[in-house]
Amino acid sequence: MEVQERQIENLEKFIQLASKYADGVPLTPYALRELVKKIYVSAADKSNGKRKQSISIEYDFIGFIPLNELMQKKTA
Repeated sequence: MEVQERQIENLEKFIQLASKYADGVPLTPYALRELVKKIYVSAADKSNGKRKQSISIEYDFIGFIPLNELMQKKTA
């Protein structure tokens, strides 16, 4: 129960921060530092002739959001 309450609090904090930038406000370096904890970039893969590289973003308060899931929901 305590873990769920903490997750809800963290989600609310993140939504409050993100809402400051929802009205088309440009994402400045300050805004990114406020929202993003870490960015992981994997080594490039050129095995099939095209360059592929994966990027994972760890957000403050909420952690990772699987980008492939977000893209599937957006196209659905």
